[in-house]
Amino acid sequence: MDPYNTSNPPWISASTAELEFRTRAFIRSVYMWMAGGLILTALAALWVINSPMMRTLVLGNPLVMFGLIIAELGIVVVMSVRQRTITAGGALAAFLVYSFLNGMTLSVIFVVYRLGSIALAFGVSAGMYAAMAVYGLVTKRDLTSWGSFFTMGLFGVIILSVVGMFIHATALQMTIATIGIFVFLGLTAYDNQKLKRYAAAGPSDSAAIFGALMLYLDFINLFLFVLRLLGDRRR
Repeated sequence: MDPYNTSNPPWISASTAELEFRTRAFIRSVYMWMAGGLILTALAALWVINSPMMRTLVLGNPLVMFGLIIAELGIVVVMSVRQRTITAGGALAAFLVYSFLNGMTLSVIFVVYRLGSIALAFGVSAGMYAAMAVYGLVTKRDLTSWGSFFTMGLFGVIILSVVGMFIHATALQMTIATIGIFVFLGLTAYDNQKLKRYAAAGPSDSAAIFGALMLYLDFINLFLFVLRLLGDRRR
């Protein structure tokens, strides 16, 4: 060891420093793509809501809306099935198309909720998401058990949401929203810690895209549940 080399403390090996550098670079890449997806979603939603033709096509035609939702589910399924074989370019194209289609379907929130409520829900969601993301990245606690617990909670939310389609009780809707927020906050911490394991395994460009999709879905769902809980609906 060179005693005059102070680039790393003596107790930090070169391999440890390299892993930390790779992890930071990978996480930055993931969040860059996630932010790009969120921006594309916002632009698509604003395009639909501000274009009379697109507003009529998407929001005035249930078949088109249903088709968009099916297309989004199809993209996620295909990406999941081909996670180990899809190229980085293919993964990126699928993620961007998904983000754009999701923005088109989410344009409906501008019809249902007031703009101030949407902005409030976004701010609250961003704050909570950031806190749980930082926790997942810095905690020394193994959050593996959280994955199973909150995944089961997600299935519970889905079942309650189906029930809520037929029972429009306010108390039930508030319960669903509260549980949904809790579930996706937990998944946010778990998924952010999972990024560190991806980095340690030697991440690829496609892994960054899949990580971005994972975090994107956490944030979008958290935002929607916060909006359902706090949102002021248009009369």
